[in-house]
Amino acid sequence: MKLARDTWLVFQRQLLLMVRTPAWLAVGLLQPLFYLLLFAPLLKTALASSGAVSTADAYRVYVPGLLSALAVMGGLFTGFTLLGELHAGIVERSRVTPVSRVALLLGRALREVVALLVQAAIITALAVPFGLTVGVGDLLLAFALLALMALMASSVSYGLALLVPGDAALGPIVNTIAQPLALLSGTLLPIALAPAWLRTAASWNPCYWGVEAMRALFTGQVDSPAVWRGLLFTAVTAAVAVAWAARLFARRIR
Repeated sequence: MKLARDTWLVFQRQLLLMVRTPAWLAVGLLQPLFYLLLFAPLLKTALASSGAVSTADAYRVYVPGLLSALAVMGGLFTGFTLLGELHAGIVERSRVTPVSRVALLLGRALREVVALLVQAAIITALAVPFGLTVGVGDLLLAFALLALMALMASSVSYGLALLVPGDAALGPIVNTIAQPLALLSGTLLPIALAPAWLRTAASWNPCYWGVEAMRALFTGQVDSPAVWRGLLFTAVTAAVAVAWAARLFARRIR
């Protein structure tokens, strides 16, 4: 009960700070918007062999991949925010408060989840004029999956931020992790188009299962095995990432 109350208190403060800097959300939307407007229209021809006969079909394949990339790539870079707070002494001053150390992590991670869901809702709405259609129930389940992916990625990023000596070390580490994760999960194009060895490698990537589940939901296949597999793998990965980062956080902020 104390953990939930403390997490809510930290989350409220972090959310207030985010609302006061709306430009941060707007900047985070620019790159995915460029991909949505300038890259997705090219996919109708590229995906014709996999059954995409219209621009709407191409967007039903690309938008869930784009949202997944936003959750994973955006979440993995949130450690820089924690590094800034560590350097400014904000986190250290929390040591004199009775707030749960785990809540200090969870409150911040939940702020990243909310930011991601706001951006995902805007991108999905902007894709509707291009023909994208998705059921309300399927969309809510897809957003729940996105929330788990963002929670997993931001927790990993916070854990890395606690282990590295500074910004100069965190950047290369995050890039080294994020790029293969994104490429091997089929965020740009479905892994089904890849050769067999690449499909085998992708099956070891937990983010791949999340992307497959997102695509199944956006095409209305909520009863597909890909959905429960994606939810299961992503939930387990997120739980492990949160536990690992929370343990590091509690040891650092005694």
